[in-house]
Amino acid sequence: MMTPDLSSLDALPTPALLLDETRMMRNIARLAEHAERLGVSLRPHAKTAKSVEAIRRLTGGVPGPITVSTLAEAEVFHDAGHDDILYAVGIAPQKLGRVQSLRARGCDLVVILDSEAQAQAVAQADVPALIEIDSDGHRGGLRPDDPALIRIGRILHDSGCLRGVMTHAGESYSVRGPSSHAEFAEQERKAVVAAAESLRDAGLPCPVVSVGSTPTAHAARDLTGVTELRAGVYMFFDLVMAGIDVCTVDDIALSVLTTVIGHQPTKGWTMIDAGWMALSRDRGTAAQDVDQGYGLVCDENGRVLSDLIVSSANQEHGIVSLRPGADGPMPDLPVGTRLRILPNHACATAAQHERYNVLPQDDGAMQTWPRFGGW
Repeated sequence: MMTPDLSSLDALPTPALLLDETRMMRNIARLAEHAERLGVSLRPHAKTAKSVEAIRRLTGGVPGPITVSTLAEAEVFHDAGHDDILYAVGIAPQKLGRVQSLRARGCDLVVILDSEAQAQAVAQADVPALIEIDSDGHRGGLRPDDPALIRIGRILHDSGCLRGVMTHAGESYSVRGPSSHAEFAEQERKAVVAAAESLRDAGLPCPVVSVGSTPTAHAARDLTGVTELRAGVYMFFDLVMAGIDVCTVDDIALSVLTTVIGHQPTKGWTMIDAGWMALSRDRGTAAQDVDQGYGLVCDENGRVLSDLIVSSANQEHGIVSLRPGADGPMPDLPVGTRLRILPNHACATAAQHERYNVLPQDDGAMQTWPRFGGW
């Protein structure tokens, strides 16, 4: 394997979004192998990448089942050949026209819902749906024993729109370590399997039983009764995932290239040209054991600079300093020095940029992969 030509970074204007393809492909392979061991299909989430080129790597070069969080994603990825798509945000009736248009073009687009009002709208529109199950009180969904589950199931089944059930264990982000994530994974599995059994006991079909969050997907030990596994940020990872031990800092494939533009020596500050417009305002590590500020600082080659974080951010300015409690002097970072910032939340940081500047795994030439936004 050839080492990417890092000298090409010199030509990039900063701030710029960098993607290490070697790390990304390693992350993709890790979860794919785990899903295979567990005997379930993998329906990766495309919301983090929002890039046709990136998702092509995620699905092995052949369009496959994916999850999306916006209809814009569904439209772009269907145009790229994906025709098996789950729109995993509760459906608003006003969006069903766009869903119908995609389905008319040959896309098997499935929506999710958790209310009778949504079910009636979906049934009238003849759109297939999964019923969202609440497995941990994190967000939306029905508890598995909610009587509304069967009522919703009948509304959907009577119109031929019932595909199954799904859940997302979002509260798994609040605990640390594989053992704790495995407990959430089992809680997630039990909730959605119980819901599926309730539907079947009522004479209703439930072919799809879908689970997934990045922490539980990696920690699950048994997925009996589950048909598919979902996860998204795992392809890039980030400091939030590292902070709860789903990955290590060395697994993080995404970073923001920035340039030193000044100093405030008496304050211990180094100024960079990446503010929250480049890094995002996400402070997802603030509640974790280690607060990484607005991002962890690396040198231009991607080596972590010990205890150096982006401690504050304005729109186009970042302030680099030692983390609170750290000993030792600030490193010498002259004006013009290039640095990389590892993100708290890969989805939020990537959303600030129009393209990935890719350090490829197979040759020395940097590539550019467009990304998109919108809803």
